[in-house]
Amino acid sequence: MPSRSPSSLIRSAILLAFAGVVAAAPATAQNRSATLEKVADFGHQVTGVTVAEDNRIFVNFPRWTEDSPVSVAEVKNGAAVPFPNAEWNAWRNAKKDELSAGEHWVCVQSVVADRKGNLWVLDPAAPAQATIVPGGPKLVRLSLASGAVQQNIRFPESVALQGSYLNDVRFSPDGKWAYITDSGVRGAIVVVDLGTGEAKRLLDGDPSTQVKKGLVVKADGRPLRRPDGKGVEFSADGIALSPDGQYLYWQAIKGDTLYRIATRTLTEEGWKGGDIAKKVETVGKNGVADGLLIDRDGKQMYITSPEDSSIKVRDLAKKDAAPRVLVQDERLRWPDTFGQGADGSLYVTTSRIQDSSFFKPDAPIALPTSLWRLKMGK
Repeated sequence: MPSRSPSSLIRSAILLAFAGVVAAAPATAQNRSATLEKVADFGHQVTGVTVAEDNRIFVNFPRWTEDSPVSVAEVKNGAAVPFPNAEWNAWRNAKKDELSAGEHWVCVQSVVADRKGNLWVLDPAAPAQATIVPGGPKLVRLSLASGAVQQNIRFPESVALQGSYLNDVRFSPDGKWAYITDSGVRGAIVVVDLGTGEAKRLLDGDPSTQVKKGLVVKADGRPLRRPDGKGVEFSADGIALSPDGQYLYWQAIKGDTLYRIATRTLTEEGWKGGDIAKKVETVGKNGVADGLLIDRDGKQMYITSPEDSSIKVRDLAKKDAAPRVLVQDERLRWPDTFGQGADGSLYVTTSRIQDSSFFKPDAPIALPTSLWRLKMGK
């Protein structure tokens, strides 16, 4: 996700230009049993990806440096088809007062398909990571079968603070709770009771959810900075949930440490207002990381590493073991978010944040990005 930028960076809508490509690439030296394949090319900056149980693929395009013509899409034959329909994708910056921000996608950051036939869409509603559009922050549940909205949880200002950016979300196996990272100015973990729609900010301002002072995020071997000298300032961002739902993991992008907490602590003691800071556990060093995903067997955590264009894997059974490089490829420019298919295949988006106009003023406003599949051999 991008650095905070003035809303003046938002440009007028441009023509939709999505094209799909499928092309195999050779495995890397780090793991010769892995194969990197391109699934699709997009004409816009992609972040989230998710794969439903029936292998349908969904992606999202946040409004960062452009007024993206599509926010949520299903990838069909390499093309991005607006989901659930064109109307939900009709909101535009230039016409923000004409359409309800609560019933349209404003600046979608994450999509997650559960195993119950739903697609969840997280919309922080902060174009260009600037001012939040009133009434826009929401978590929406749609039927994968029909596209109908089943639930629309609207977050009040006490949860989606000005300066916040709700980033990614995971769901408890029993379907009762959602856990969201806030990567904005003041990081936090937002916990949502899916039965009532009530949400609370926990670990708000805790060191585990904040940027690490003194750390400089690099790209192409150099500090990544905007023209005004500001660097990457993303708080709690990557998030993962153990398959049994017992532990929630997270990490700030401007950070190198992975943390976790028992979800029971969040939903009981934390939900009741207790001080849970001392219950946060340090798992180990990941280095600068964006997306996190725990495999369905719960043994391994996959990590996107934007500084060196790689995907790493951590053995969760070995607390002190450092992550190892699984795939490193120059085409993985800012590997962002993971999805996993029913067959175990990993999908990852490359959002190319270091190439965006936030950091390179001469970059195209509509930045081409890609979706990749990582298939592991035996």
